Amino acid sequence: MTQKTRIHLIRHGEVEGAGTPRYNGHTDVSLTEGGRAQYLRLRERFADARISACYTSDLVRCTWGAEMLCGQLGVEPVREPGLRELDIGIWEGMTWTEIMETYPEEWRARLADIVNYRVPRGENLLDLQGRIMPVINGIVERHRGEEVLVVAHGGANRVILLNAVGAPLSSLFTIEQNYCCLNIIDYYADGKTVVTLLNG
Repeated sequence: MTQKTRIHLIRHGEVEGAGTPRYNGHTDVSLTEGGRAQYLRLRERFADARISACYTSDLVRCTWGAEMLCGQLGVEPVREPGLRELDIGIWEGMTWTEIMETYPEEWRARLADIVNYRVPRGENLLDLQGRIMPVINGIVERHRGEEVLVVAHGGANRVILLNAVGAPLSSLFTIEQNYCCLNIIDYYADGKTVVTLLNG
């Protein structure tokens, strides 16, 4: 088997307001106590890991966990704005109910075309893919043969995972990403990519 780079891809822990479906996007929401506890439990899974680098979204719900985990791993987290969640524009911070009531036509338009519809002043999934995949590809190239920790977001992770298995962006919500879940993706030098753990 050819040389591989292993990406340990984490979704951030539970955030404030998690009990009500909403779009946080680039809004810098805080972790709940439960979210911080999720990160602390995750530490045990990296007790014997050989992580040589860490990249994290620069939003606090990711950086808090990256810094805590890296303290154990002996590496310095690199803050990477390109790993941020989908920018949801004028819907930032709104609950799904608020959006449906305030922007019913736009809500229906996005449901009808999840890939191409762009919320005003925001991104669509093609924009997100175009932003995040060069970051992931760069990490893989820089760390050939190594194991790397990446801390990001639910939507961002789904795009990375869909790319890894060669599935279309329209399949975004066929993948679950629970708070503080762990995914493992192996990127081989011959171009083969294998997801060895999903939403673990």
